[in-house]
Amino acid sequence: MKQINEPHFDPTFHAHPEFQLSYVIKGEGNRIVGNSLQPFHANDMVFIGPNLPHVWKNHLSYFKKDSQLDTSVIVIYFHNNFFAEEIYGKEEFFRLKKFFLTSNLGVEITGETRDIIGGMMFELLHKDGLESVILLLKILDTLVLSTDCRYINEFDEAINYKQAETERIHKVYDYVIKNFDQQIRLEKVAEIANMTSTSFSRYFKTRLNKSFSDFLKEIRVNYACKLLKDDSISIETVSYECGYPSVTNFNKQFKSVIGLQPRQYRDNFLNLI
Repeated sequence: MKQINEPHFDPTFHAHPEFQLSYVIKGEGNRIVGNSLQPFHANDMVFIGPNLPHVWKNHLSYFKKDSQLDTSVIVIYFHNNFFAEEIYGKEEFFRLKKFFLTSNLGVEITGETRDIIGGMMFELLHKDGLESVILLLKILDTLVLSTDCRYINEFDEAINYKQAETERIHKVYDYVIKNFDQQIRLEKVAEIANMTSTSFSRYFKTRLNKSFSDFLKEIRVNYACKLLKDDSISIETVSYECGYPSVTNFNKQFKSVIGLQPRQYRDNFLNLI
């Protein structure tokens, strides 16, 4: 377990054999877990099963040379053999075993459960030995009994990436994040993936359960949501910064994702402050 404080999170789409529980303290951007793309911000908490590809990619503003932004996350890792097989066979651990078996879909934790577990994760930073094991068991027990958890992916068949596929998706995602404020041609992205445009479109839809154009639109709109929270930035500037030279088209694309016009979204946010 560790707390990581860096200018930005690791931008590499990757997987590992350990279970992972992550709690974002500071930072925002887009999260990909398996075939799911979602925006994230402070208090984002996710449990990930072994070998499930994932990345928390901060907004482009975090990577600029003059950026004053930074991030913080608490992460717990543990192996599948944390408990002996004999332990899993006991009735008391049946729910935990079932939770582990379905964690390859990814689990988002919200509400009161997130607040309780977040507090325990901070406490765990200062524990060691048997005390740390007992507290980890309390965290897992809270997860298993919670109704504040939802699966991030719908089909585990769609997230069994091979290493080569993980690297391919990372290259595509990295290119999009660095260039979404400009025109992005499907042919260029397909070339990065070393595929024809037709094959890439079919492949991408299979792996991320959405078309590439929808993926790009969500990346742009998620960043627009961040910019719209600053009322000193004009709607026209937001549109341009997110890769939409036409404000009319920006309004249309934004509403198709969020359900509101950009100005309505900004007004709603400012009224909550």
